[in-house]
Amino acid sequence: MKHLRFRSALCVPALRFSLTALLPILALSAILSAFPAAAQTTNAAPQTKPAEQVAIDPATTVVATVGGEPIFLSEILQQIQQLPQQYQQAPMEQIYPPMLDRAIDSRLIAEAARKAGIQDRDEVKVRVKQAETDIISEVYMTDIVKDAVDEDALRKRYEETIKGDADAGEEVKARHILVANEDDAKAIIEELKKGADFAKLAEEKSTGPSGSSGGDLGYFTADAMVPAFSEAAFAMKAGEFTEVPVKTQFGWHIIKVEDRRAVQPPSFEQVQPQLAQDMTREILTKAVEELRSGVDIKRFGPDGSELQTK
Repeated sequence: MKHLRFRSALCVPALRFSLTALLPILALSAILSAFPAAAQTTNAAPQTKPAEQVAIDPATTVVATVGGEPIFLSEILQQIQQLPQQYQQAPMEQIYPPMLDRAIDSRLIAEAARKAGIQDRDEVKVRVKQAETDIISEVYMTDIVKDAVDEDALRKRYEETIKGDADAGEEVKARHILVANEDDAKAIIEELKKGADFAKLAEEKSTGPSGSSGGDLGYFTADAMVPAFSEAAFAMKAGEFTEVPVKTQFGWHIIKVEDRRAVQPPSFEQVQPQLAQDMTREILTKAVEELRSGVDIKRFGPDGSELQTK
């Protein structure tokens, strides 16, 4: 089948909240067992190359009819979003057929249930009413967030955060060689004083995990390391190494500082998900507080007695 390029407003996953699980997928195990083995890996490669890119609207694209009633592509995409993450990442041509079959079967089952009068049962009416409450609540809260958490708002929050972290301090870029005893550390220091290459010695002698990369630790702030290590590293200038071994609970270290700089803030792209999560939580909390304001709310325990609120 053709690879699909959805309209941008529809292909970006909407913010979803755990108010309810919409449209539970029936017989999920049967659907997943229909997947080829390749579809059960997150890095499975598509079996076909896209012949062309087609811009479509999932909300109006009919993918099947059951007794003349249409099933839209948006329904299939919604079902896919509810699958475990590894299945969501499967190629569309593998995941699409079983999900389409599930949508068709669901329509057939629902129609049979209506003919049997299931919808008239009291317990069903209660569940339908609860489902309606959950769905309209989710859509309402999603709309509130969607209107407030856009890229402009996120970038503004990012700039405010960066400005607040302007004096976040300094970080150093360093290498180290870790050995088990002090005598070995002192011997390595003597080699360094004679001009030995630090990275090469780290590869040959360090017992730490960074040894294979020449002892490279990258940039780090003082609080990222144990106190004794940080005190030694931040007391040196770029190009210097410790002339006295540094002891920590991990062993004996020889440290070389390669650079010092002000702490670099993360990029907008790196923190965007966290900013969106924080802003969403703030907005929803405020919205619920406003809804509760001025409303007489009473709480009761499992035995029906009224609970005393603080």
